[in-house]
Amino acid sequence: MAKKSKESRIQVILECTEHKESGLPGTSRYITTKNRKNTPDRLELKKYNPILRRVTVHKEIK
Repeated sequence: MAKKSKESRIQVILECTEHKESGLPGTSRYITTKNRKNTPDRLELKKYNPILRRVTVHKEIK
């Protein structure tokens, strides 16, 4: 019988905030994991945006 586990580590998608405001076509998205117990808030990381060619703030989307 399979065990039903409530995992604390989940996959989240990060999307660039500056790219959405610029109006350029395309999107910059990254997939990462986070620990739900340690970081219950939405995740914000600085990641490289290849379209804008610089490091920008990426926020977690649902």
